[in-house]
Amino acid sequence: MDKDGLLKSIAQAVVDMEEERAAELCGRSLQEGVPAKEALYRGLIPGMDEVSRLYAESEYFVPEVLSASDAMYAGLEVLKPHIETERGEKAVKVVIGVVKGDTHDIGKNIVKMMMETSGAEMFDLGRDVAVERFVEKAEEVGAQVIAMSTLMSTTLVGMKTLVEMLVGRGLRPKYKVMVGGGPVSPEFCRRIGADLYAKDAAEAVKVLKAECGLAR
Repeated sequence: MDKDGLLKSIAQAVVDMEEERAAELCGRSLQEGVPAKEALYRGLIPGMDEVSRLYAESEYFVPEVLSASDAMYAGLEVLKPHIETERGEKAVKVVIGVVKGDTHDIGKNIVKMMMETSGAEMFDLGRDVAVERFVEKAEEVGAQVIAMSTLMSTTLVGMKTLVEMLVGRGLRPKYKVMVGGGPVSPEFCRRIGADLYAKDAAEAVKVLKAECGLAR
């Protein structure tokens, strides 16, 4: 199997929810000299992108998505020790989480993973996170960026509330606020006064690099 075929097989193992095969193929890619980051960006992540598409089109449901996530993480565990980050001595610190009322965290997890391997120092609050908690954590760790995601239009108000809270406490100049997720748009980002919008994980990394750099 050539490199392209191997990477496609890794992606397919995620789609097929095959944990052992995903881990085995990631190990094989390392043995054959494929850089770990390439196996991540051209194998595991495209696999999860396809899972997200299948979920959006109601071909996959929550159990399949969770099983596919397990396969992705099985592969990631193999790759992780071999992934070199680009982190500088003073990496950009990012607090990330899914807003209160939403428990969909696959997209957030992929964004976190890609930002981390690109050099950001990540503080993951998980899912269903209260707005107050984002602010508390950002203050605690001295973050430069607060990143929020949601897949539910009913929870978009949490993003607006965060910006308002920062303004009300005189903290707004300290933080770049990044928003993303299915119902989020560039127009919504502008309307609530957030700073950065990303439609997917790859764009989130590009935006972070362009706007903040990944070493300060």
